[in-house]
Amino acid sequence: MTRYLHILLGLTTLLLMPVAAKADPADIDAAARGVVRVVLIDQSSEEASPVTHGSGFAVAPRMIVTNAHVIREALVDDTLKIGIVPSEGDSATFARAVAVSPRNDLALLEITDGSLRLPPLTLAGGGSANMGEVSAVGYPMNVDLAQGLEIQDIFRAQPPVKSRGFLSGERPSRQFDTILHTAPIARGNSGGPLLDGCGRVLGVNSFGADSGGSDAEFFFAVSLRELLPFLRENGIEPSVNSLPCTSIDDLNAAERARFEQQRAEAEARMEARADQVREKRDAAQMQAQIEILDARDNAMALAMVLLLVAIGAGYAAAQLRAGMADKPQNQPQIQQRALFAAAIAGSALIGAVFVWITRPSYADIEERVAVLMGKAEDPDAVAAGAEPAADGTLICTLVPERSRITGARTDDVEFDWQAGGCVNERTQYGLVGGEWTRVLVPSSEAAVSVSTYDPETRTYRTDRYLLGQASMKAAREARAQYSPPACGVTDAARVLGEQQAALLAMLPDRPNERLVYSCETKKTGGIGGALGVAFDEEFGTGQ
Repeated sequence: MTRYLHILLGLTTLLLMPVAAKADPADIDAAARGVVRVVLIDQSSEEASPVTHGSGFAVAPRMIVTNAHVIREALVDDTLKIGIVPSEGDSATFARAVAVSPRNDLALLEITDGSLRLPPLTLAGGGSANMGEVSAVGYPMNVDLAQGLEIQDIFRAQPPVKSRGFLSGERPSRQFDTILHTAPIARGNSGGPLLDGCGRVLGVNSFGADSGGSDAEFFFAVSLRELLPFLRENGIEPSVNSLPCTSIDDLNAAERARFEQQRAEAEARMEARADQVREKRDAAQMQAQIEILDARDNAMALAMVLLLVAIGAGYAAAQLRAGMADKPQNQPQIQQRALFAAAIAGSALIGAVFVWITRPSYADIEERVAVLMGKAEDPDAVAAGAEPAADGTLICTLVPERSRITGARTDDVEFDWQAGGCVNERTQYGLVGGEWTRVLVPSSEAAVSVSTYDPETRTYRTDRYLLGQASMKAAREARAQYSPPACGVTDAARVLGEQQAALLAMLPDRPNERLVYSCETKKTGGIGGALGVAFDEEFGTGQ
C-alpha cells in the first residue's frame, strides 16, 4: 500500500511541475516578418554580386541587429556594400553600419531606403529559463545549397528557415555573455534571432560548438545582457516584454474555467438568496396572518358595538315616541329627542354594516405578505433605484492574467462609450450576436486588431493578428470595400456588423495577442488615450 502511495504522489508531483511553453508557430511566423538576409555585395565590377551573407532582425522599423562578424569585411573594404533582403515583398535595399561592437559580436544597421519599413521584434525582458523550448530563425547557407539556389537567388525575398531546440543554460564565452541552446544553426544564421515560445527575442545567434561529428551539438547566442545595453547606448529603445508566455489555448481554457466558476458562484448565490426569500416569506406570512386576523377581530368587535348602539338608540327613539301622548305639552321637545335618537340609531346601523363589509378578508393575507416583503410596485421607487447605464468616459486597465501580450503596448485605455455603440462621439461599433465589435486595419502597422466591449461587465478586449504582407494587403482591400456608418445613423450597429463579417472571416482562427482590460467610470477629465490613438490612425489613413 505504501508503495502505491509513493507512486501516486510521484505522479501528482509530475503533473504539478511547470511545463515549458511550446513554441506557437503563428508567433514564430509573426516574428519572422522582421527577419532579413544581410548580404555583402561586391560592386567592384559592372555587375554587382553577393560575396557572403548572414541574418538580422529589426528592432525598429529601419534599424536592424546582426553580428559584427557578418559585416566585418564591409567595414574595411569600400567596394563592398551591405544589402538587406526582407523575408517578403520585393523591396531589397541597402543599409549602413551605425554601430559595431566586435567585443560582443553585435552590429546595428540602418536601412538607407526610407520606403522599406519592417515590423520590429520584441525582446523577452524576463530572461531565459533552462530547458525552455526555443526557435532559431535565419538564412542558413546549407539550406540554400540543398535547394539548388544560385548565389544570385539570395537577392529574392524568401521566408527564413526556422529550427527548434531547447535552452541549455547561460554562460560567458569569448569575453561576453551567451545563451547555450540546441536549436540547429549553420553558416548564414549568424545575426538571426533566438526566439522563445511567444516569438520574443532571447538572443542573437552567433556561433556553434564544434562537435567533431560525434558529440551532441550546441549553439551560442549573444544574450540580452549584451544586446540591451548595446541598443540603448546607440539610442534604440526596443520593445521589451517581461510577461509570462501563455498560449491562446491556455487563455481560452482559463476563461472557460472562470466562466464556469462564476456561473457556479452565481447559482450558489441564487440558491442562498432563494433560501433567504423563503425564510422571509414564511415570517411575512405569519406576520400577515396575525395582522389580518387582528384587524378582522377588531372590525367585528367594532361592528358589534355599533350594532348595539343602533339597537339602544332605536329603542330609545321608540320609547320617546310612545310617551308623547302622555305629555302633550312637551311634544315638540320629545319629538326632537326621538328624531335625534333615531338618527343615532340609523348612523350606528349603517356604520356597523360598513365596518362588517369592509373588514379584512383572508384573501388580503397575500397582498399583505407582498407589502411586507417589499414587492409592492412603486414606479417612482423603481426608477430611482434603477442601475445607471454603462455610458460615459471609461478608464480601462489591463488584466495581465487574462491577456497574452508579445509586443503590444499595455497602457491604460480611455474612451467614451454611448449606449448605441458610439465611441468618442465619432466611431461606431458593430453589433453581432450581442457583441459590440470594431475591426481596425491601420496602414502603418502589419497587424489587424479586433476590439470588443461588453457594457454589462465593462470588459474591453483587443485581439491582434500579426499578418504577413500578402494577408495584410488582402485585409486592407477588404476594409476598403465598405465605409462604416457614422454614429447616430439608423441601424448603424447592425449595418457595421454585417460589413465587418467578410473581413473577420479572413483572419486566422487564433490571434497572436489578446489584451483584456477591466473598465470603470472616470470621474473627471477629457477623452483620449490609447484607444483614441488607434481610431485616429485608422481614420487618418482613409481606411
